[in-house]
Amino acid sequence: MDFEFDEELLSVQQWAREFGQRACPRDYIRKLDDEAKFPYELYQKMADAGFTAIAAPEEYGGNGGGIMMQTLVCEELSYAMQGIAMSWFTTSCFGVQSVGAHGTEEQKKRLVPGICDGSVRFSISITEPGGGTDVLGHLRTHAEKVDGGWLVNGAKVWTTGADAATHLLLVARTSPIENGKKHHGVTAFLVPQDTPGIQMEPIRTIGLRAIDSFTMGYNDVFVADENVLGEPGQGWKVMTHTLNNERILTAAMCVGIAQAAYNDALAYAKEREAFGRPIGQNQSIANYLVDMLVGIEQARLLTYRAAWLQAQGKPCGPESTMATLVASKMVSSVADHGIQVLGGYGYSMDFDMQRYWRDTRQLRIGPISNEMAANYLASTMGLPKSY
Repeated sequence: MDFEFDEELLSVQQWAREFGQRACPRDYIRKLDDEAKFPYELYQKMADAGFTAIAAPEEYGGNGGGIMMQTLVCEELSYAMQGIAMSWFTTSCFGVQSVGAHGTEEQKKRLVPGICDGSVRFSISITEPGGGTDVLGHLRTHAEKVDGGWLVNGAKVWTTGADAATHLLLVARTSPIENGKKHHGVTAFLVPQDTPGIQMEPIRTIGLRAIDSFTMGYNDVFVADENVLGEPGQGWKVMTHTLNNERILTAAMCVGIAQAAYNDALAYAKEREAFGRPIGQNQSIANYLVDMLVGIEQARLLTYRAAWLQAQGKPCGPESTMATLVASKMVSSVADHGIQVLGGYGYSMDFDMQRYWRDTRQLRIGPISNEMAANYLASTMGLPKSY
């Protein structure tokens, strides 16, 4: 086993870390959280620096970076601020990967260079009201074939970053379920966000305030044939293509945020004094910090291993799911312990610890809930499938 990164990966890691330090000072990040507005200026700085081109093929203006490089970038951007990492992740993971793997040559030329320069941003519109993880079982949004394209009608929830997106990656049913195969007859569409008939209503949340989620309404939304991604009726293949990437990068996001929370807690424990000594000298506080550190390293190793397996072209479904499951639990625990270490200041909006907790609580729910992740892992152990 070799746990060292090569020079290219180390260089990318340092580059991402320095960008976060330079472009995301604490006062600025707190301002974004307070204002609850998408940071277009910061996103463009990220694009200008080359981050949105990381995963794109070189022939379309990208860097052709693999999953290991994406993992390190996601970890460092998340350390700086989860909201900006989430916007990068949505476009880079789903946008580039989905269009790159299933798009026509025309779609690639039209969209991928824009992703690289920051002018094209994606939001994923999949989850249905009442559906949650059971996406296919509750897929009610449907598209009817008309002359030159499709008419889409339905509703979605948790479409993150829809207001800032230029395009929505939307799935809809285009033919009825046959023989119980729910994944058949599902089509993926690349929908310009400003298409007539699209309605958006923000969902108020406790965290990720710099990138909102929305309830979406699709009312006779016309999507041209040129904006079908992949083959009609085969849209589920488009979505599952990115499944392992999504889980690996979600785990990397957890690791990056947890590292920020741990560093803050450790610095506070060294500086804050009570009863004539630093509070970190107390075993109860020190043990919190040790648990935080060990948990981060465990999750980081699982995440890197899953990324390495994917980079080698090896199966990594269970490993990427394990990484997400462990990392999402870990980051919640680290942020919670961090609040305890800071005491009353951990509960104060003037410190970042409460934001780490608010921003990361949802990672145990989505993009896959911990319960469904465990259900999937159980099925890989030979136990009867529960879903």
